[in-house]
Parts: sequence; C-alpha cells; structure tokens
Amino acid sequence: MTEVQQRMRAIFAARDRANMQPTIDAFLDVLSEHPDEPEVLYEVGGAYDTDGQEKTAAEYYERALAGVLEPETLRKCYLQYGSTLRNLGRIDESIAIFSVARTAYPNSVSLGVFEVLTLHAQGKRDAALASALTLLVDHVETDEVKRYETSIRANAHYLRNLEE
Repeated sequence: MTEVQQRMRAIFAARDRANMQPTIDAFLDVLSEHPDEPEVLYEVGGAYDTDGQEKTAAEYYERALAGVLEPETLRKCYLQYGSTLRNLGRIDESIAIFSVARTAYPNSVSLGVFEVLTLHAQGKRDAALASALTLLVDHVETDEVKRYETSIRANAHYLRNLEE
C-alpha cells in the first residue's frame, strides 16, 4: 500500500458522517499534492457525496473515471456516480453508467440494487422489479428460492418484456 493510500484510508476511517468538512478538507489536502490521481479524486467525490453535495461530487467522480482506477475502486465509483446522477435527476446518464458498470461487474449485487433504484426513478417499474427478481434468484441461495427459480425467472422475463 502506498503512502497516499495509507493517508486516504486513515482519513476515511476518521470521518464523521455528521460533520464531513474535516474529511473533505483532509482529502483536498491530499488532492493538492496529487491533483490528477484518480483514486484521490474518487475519495474527494465520495466525501462531498456523503455530505450531500452531489453536484460537486459528480464532478470529482467524472474526473476520477477519466483516469485509471483499481478494479474495486472503479466498481464503487460507478455505483456512487450512477447513484449521484440519479439523485441529481440525470436519470438517462445514470442508466448509461449502470449499463457500463453492470457489463464490467455482472456479479455485483450492489450495482444491481442501485440500477434497480435508477430504473424505478426512470418510471420503468416493471423493468426495476424484473431486475430485482433476477438479483434475488442469482444471489439468494435458499431452498425456497431454488424451488421457485424457474417461475421467478419467468416472471422477471415477462415483466422485462412489458417495458420493451
């Protein structure tokens, strides 16, 4: 782990969600030393996002995505950026981000959940429910779900087709 990563991890660990300004300031200090570092840009965006400053967060996420992020950070950045776009009312852009993200990380449940929220916000309630049902059968392994998997998938397929 690099010195910058250690600093960012320590800042993140010390954050107070009720008072994000010290965290924002600390990440901005790191960013001033590493102005084009995508991982730092992502963390700054996340701090603004947690503070409810979503428009500012989106700008940092965009800059982070223009660089090369580690795979796990990239997945988190896609999720947070897509969610932020949805919260800003930029639904079509959010859908586009989740499409890219779900292609890159098809087994990410968290991306799937936030994509469902975006589909719902877009007014595609049938597609949202279809996606939620698919997530359920793909990732919840219980005897009950397995027993009805074929039926659940058929219902998801039916609902998805209603949107097309």
